[in-house]
Amino acid sequence: MGLDLSLTSTGVSINGATSTIAVKATGPERLSMISEKVLDLICEHLVDVVCVEGYSFASRNSQAHSIGELGGCVRMRLWESGIPFVVVPPTSRAKFATGRGNASKGEVISSISAKTGRVFVGSGGDDECDAWVLEEMVLTRLGVPRFSWTEVQLGALDKVDWTPLESLLNA
Repeated sequence: MGLDLSLTSTGVSINGATSTIAVKATGPERLSMISEKVLDLICEHLVDVVCVEGYSFASRNSQAHSIGELGGCVRMRLWESGIPFVVVPPTSRAKFATGRGNASKGEVISSISAKTGRVFVGSGGDDECDAWVLEEMVLTRLGVPRFSWTEVQLGALDKVDWTPLESLLNA
């Protein structure tokens, strides 16, 4: 599962199918509802590992603390449930998708759409695309990519701590 956490439109990718999680609640209720929906999807689809986008420390955003709270809640729920998860820095996600770590969300969408023929549009389209890229990164690391990637793009995998996947890699 690829997971691009957002308070308004969490992107999800499971087996290449993308969607978003959006809840109307606010505060702790929203954090709980999003993390619960993530766990429901994991159970429903028998997900083995989750790839979560890491925090964007360079962003200047009044929502930074709230995003951190959501990330902490989801990571804690995954850990409590025994679901291994990998955290991918945003620059690694962008580099994997485009060959450049500082690519914009629009450039990521354009690159992935050109490569796959998929179209990510509308509210949450960028979140779904990011989640798809995260899932593809895990599949590539596990040796079962859906697409071929350049050496530069594959270099983005080197900046990720894949330790949580060791049990799957040695299986």
